[in-house]
This record gives sequence, C-alpha cells and structure tokens, in this order.
Amino acid sequence: MKIRILQPLAISMGIAVALAACNKQPAETAPETAATPAAPAAAAPEAPHVAFDVNDIDANINACADFNGFVNGKWIAANPIPADKTRWTTFDLLREESLKTQHELAEDAAKSDAPAGSIEHKIGELYRAGMNEAAIDQLGAEPIKPELAKIDGLASSADVVGYLNDSFSRGQGTLFQFGAETDFKNSQRKIGYAFQGGLGLPTPDYYSKPDYAELRDAYVAHVAKVLELTGVDAEAAKKQAQSVLAFETRLAKASLAPTELRDPQNQYHFVSIEEANKVTPHFDWNAFFKAQKADVTDGFSLSQPKFFAEVDKMLEHVPLDDWKAYLRYQYADGASPYLSTPFQQEFFAFHKQTLNGQKEDEPRWKRVLGTVNEQLGMALGELYVAKAFPPEAKQRAQELVDNMQAALKARIESLDWMSDTTKAKALEKWSTFLPKIGYPEKWRDWSGLSLPGGSYFADVAAANQFNHDYDIAKIGKPTDRKEWGMTPQTVNAYYNPTDNTINFPAAILQPPFFDAKADDAINYGGIGAVIGHEASHGFDDQGSQFDAEGNNTNWWTDEDRKAFEARTAKLVDQFNGYEPLPGKHVNGQLTLGENIADLGGLAIAYDALQVALKKYPEEASKKIDGYTEDQRFFLNWARVWRGNTREKRLEVLLNTDPHSPTPIRAIGAPSNMPTFATAFECKTGDAMVRDGDSQVKIW
Repeated sequence: MKIRILQPLAISMGIAVALAACNKQPAETAPETAATPAAPAAAAPEAPHVAFDVNDIDANINACADFNGFVNGKWIAANPIPADKTRWTTFDLLREESLKTQHELAEDAAKSDAPAGSIEHKIGELYRAGMNEAAIDQLGAEPIKPELAKIDGLASSADVVGYLNDSFSRGQGTLFQFGAETDFKNSQRKIGYAFQGGLGLPTPDYYSKPDYAELRDAYVAHVAKVLELTGVDAEAAKKQAQSVLAFETRLAKASLAPTELRDPQNQYHFVSIEEANKVTPHFDWNAFFKAQKADVTDGFSLSQPKFFAEVDKMLEHVPLDDWKAYLRYQYADGASPYLSTPFQQEFFAFHKQTLNGQKEDEPRWKRVLGTVNEQLGMALGELYVAKAFPPEAKQRAQELVDNMQAALKARIESLDWMSDTTKAKALEKWSTFLPKIGYPEKWRDWSGLSLPGGSYFADVAAANQFNHDYDIAKIGKPTDRKEWGMTPQTVNAYYNPTDNTINFPAAILQPPFFDAKADDAINYGGIGAVIGHEASHGFDDQGSQFDAEGNNTNWWTDEDRKAFEARTAKLVDQFNGYEPLPGKHVNGQLTLGENIADLGGLAIAYDALQVALKKYPEEASKKIDGYTEDQRFFLNWARVWRGNTREKRLEVLLNTDPHSPTPIRAIGAPSNMPTFATAFECKTGDAMVRDGDSQVKIW
C-alpha cells in the first residue's frame, strides 16, 4: 500500500523540511514580597538582535579558497549528524523546532472532543491510531491478509490486469504511477498521466551496475524477509525474492534514467485510448479508466511508451508465480510502516539503514506525524497557519516578491545575448507569473473523508483512497492556478511551469530565510535568493520550454536557444567537476535546472539588494560585526546551505536528486559572480573566482 505522488515536472528549492516554529517569548514575572506590593520591575535591556552570528565563521579558512568552510566549517564540526538522521543542516534544526508545533497540534487533536467530521477530529483519529503501538502489534500481519489472499488467488495474466485495475482504484496501485496533471499542450485542463514506476531500488542503474552488486544482494535478503513476515516459508521466500529482483531488473531496463526524465518530451506523450491499447494489447486502458472512475475521453499521457510496452510483454511472458511474488512483496513493503513492529523494523533496516546509512529510526511520534502530513497535510496546514503564521508576515513577503520581480525584469531587459524577439516573449512570461504566499486562499474540503477508527492501517487505507479519488476527479476539469502543491508547513518553495506560479509556503518565511529584524543583506541573501531561484526556474532548461500560459511550446528564436544552451553547457561542465565523494561526481545535467536557478536567483537578489541600499546610503557603507552588506548577503546565502550528509545517503542523492549537494550549492553560484570576488577581495586563480571562459552568466 504505497502512498503515490505523481509529479512529472516539479521544480522546488530542494529543502524538504517540514513546518516552522512559533516564536515563543519567556514569561516575565515580578518579584513578590510578604509585606508590600512589589514595585513594577524595570524592563531588562533588550539584547541586540543577532541576525548572523559571526562567531560561526572560521577565520582560519580563506573565504576565497573555501567559502563553505569559511562560513559553515565550525558549525558542521560542532554539530554531528544525529543517529536518527541521514543529514543535519540548519533546515533540520528548523524542522526539529517546528515539529514541536506539529506535535502540539496533533496531540491536542488526539485528546480533544472535536466534532465528528472536523479536521481536528480526523487528524486526532489518525494520529491516535498511529500512536497505539500495542493495538498495531496485536494485529500483526492480519490487516494485509485479505489483499494477500487476492494476490494468491490470481489464476491468469487477465486476473493480474483486473487486480491492477482494482488496486489502483483503491489508491494502492503499484507497477506504474497514475494521476492527474496539467496537459503540457493545453494548460487550461487536467488530464491523466501514466508514468513509469514499480522499482524498489532508487534508479535503473542500481539493477545493472557492478558498483551496486552488494546492495542488490541486500535487497534480495530484504525482499525475502518481508515475504517471510507475510507467511511465506523461508526457502520459498528466497526463491521468490530472486524472481522479484529479476522482475524489477526487466522493468529497470525499460525505464528512463533520472537525467532523461528531466526532458519534458519524456514526460508527456499524449495518445488516444485506442492508440494506448495498441501499445499494451494485454492491458485495456478503457477498463482501467472505468475502474478509476476517471473522465478520460479524448486521451491521456502514456508518458513513457517503451516502459508500458515492456509491461505488456511481461503480462504475456512472465510466469504468473513471478507476478504474484512481485505484487505480494510490493504490497507488503509499502504497508510495512503501518503494520506491527517486525514489519517496521525490516522497513527501517533496508530503506533507511542499508540504503541511506541512518543509524537509528526516528521516534514513533515523528513517524506517525509524517503519515499525518502525507495523508492530511493540508488539513494540518490549516491548523498550523492559524497557530504560527501571522497575516503581517504574508504582507512583508509580498513586498520582497515585488522587489525581486522588478529586479528580474530589469535583468531580462539588459541581457546582451538575447534578441528583442525572444526578450518580448520572456517578458510576457514574466508578466504572467502568479506568486502565491503562505497558504491557499481556499482550504481543501475534507468532509468526504471517513476514517473507520480502531486500526492505523485501516485509517491510512481510507485516507489513501480518499486522496486518490480527489486526485482522479481533477481529470477532465479546468486547471486551478490557485491550487497548492505544497502544504503551508513545508520549509520549501517551488515553481510550477504548467501554471507559471511561484509558491512560498508559510514555513519558509523564517530565519535564516526571512528575519523581520535583520538588515536587508540577510533577507536578500536568504528569502530574496529563494524568490529569485523560483522565478529563475521559469527560465531554466526545463521551464524555458513552457510559455506564459504554461504550455510546452518553443518561444525562442533558434539563435537565442543556441546561445542559451552554450551558456548552460558551461554550467553542466562546472558542476560535473565537483567531487563530493571519492570517485563520485555531481551530475551536471541532472542538476542543471537547480544550478541555473541558484545562479539566476542569487544574481537577481544581489541586484534587488543594491536597489534597496540606494534608498539608505548610510546602510550601504556601514559594517555590521565587521562585515559589509555585500559580504553579509553572501554569508547568509552560504548559511542557508549549511549542513552535512551521511555518505550512503549522499550517494543516493547524487544518483537521484536534481539538486546539487548543499556544500556545493553554497559555493557554486557565488563563484560565478564578480560581485562576490569584489566583496571578499578575491583574485584571479582563487578557487572561488571563475573568470574568462570558465565564468557562467545566464540570467
């Protein structure tokens, strides 16, 4: 029972941390005496506000040689990765603090007598069920036995197809992904997307490259253990585990790599149902859509036809027992986090420990809270906003967005490598950006969700189906630009090319990103660069293939496109050269979009800071804690990317993540900016100075 999130084209800031902390002030009390009332206590002098602690800076490191070490080295050395984490960054610190707010909301909801049907009641029920470990352990594997019996009863490949149709209709589908997304060629409507999937290892390479032979052995052992937990005897489980690996290896050979999937042309392939059925003659899409109650009339996106053609061949030629072993494992493994302790321990042992290097599992309340966010995230967000996000924060953020937008426009207008024809189209796209700040204007309606209660697994299954039905109902409907793809409690931001929106959830509007008491340099080096980053995504290697209305169409002249690609190729080369692990380099093509957005966003934010400083010349010339405003701007940018990651997790991210590792993001963009070199008096030849042909300037 996997929770499926279909995102053919999602472009985010790349900081997946949940929720912001409330600012709580300690209560002040006056001393009491027995004889007379106390005189009013004198107010304690307010401590100076420290927006950036310069004591964190390592003066023994040359900023021009290693800017990340200069800004973050001391902090990293003093803050080792906790045993229950695969990384430890400033964002994880924010998450830990903010989880206290989430925890309070969930605990209060679980203890309250909120009216049945209210979001507080639903959140409380799911959280309470997840925390009832004794009841979950008592059930053991019982919750999944009915589904396993269905799989065991499959007698033909036609039965397998029927089972897939049925399981998808309950939000529990495997093998591939299916959901509603905006039509790349008609952004005014939502259509269905069928997308490759079905793999238990991170990418297709893990099934074939010699580097991962040991991990494949560990995966087979894990699959066997999960099957044993479902009741399969040990010897049979070992044989079935080998067949599962062979099954997934065949899927992997037909799957596109993460780098290939970044190309919009590999994410969208619109076909009629009849055309799709020719690709998969053993899988009837009419029957599939009927089971989903999906309004598919003129067609849908069969996004990777090669993958689905291979699935069809497997329906014809793979032995039924192998199909059953695969479906049995995939279902049980996906359900493991909601089952008894042995299932949860095995899930942790492979997915978190073996694959990603995590030493210990997180406390149960955090894992359950993760489920609440997965299933009822926007409902929890509604409570979060009421508790932790004052309206004035949204207004302040809007002002920064406006300033950044103006800086982006000026930068586009001044480009020396782009023709007026393409500039006009770029400015048209700029003019239609829709910034969304904080939270949705209209909250999602949860009235149709009924949680059965008494069983964590049953509650998750009910919520999973409700969310699946909610998503499928969008197919055939108009696109809603005001709908959010992230919850307010998510510390992140994103750009959506198919509706041309830049989105800033409430939780990112806090230090080190945004600090109402800080100088301009801190805020422009933080949230300003985030805003610029998301806006720049509209003009990165992916976003630049979508027009002002969100359609995947070419709005460039051939000459301008060639000039753009020549510049981005230099950025690919730059990041290919970074080696965060011995022999393991950053994939400059996989991370290109984020690297373009970092460079563009930081440059735009710097421009906006200079405009702001011109209004207050005295601020521009003074130093704070020994550093100029220009220096503090870059210092805060690097602080945003402060942190460390376990080697196993880092290797997975290098293979799968479109974002570069955080230490490299701290230095990658600034090294291309002459303004950085000027601010820190760097010279040609310094590691942080890229000049001549090696310097990259795009937006």
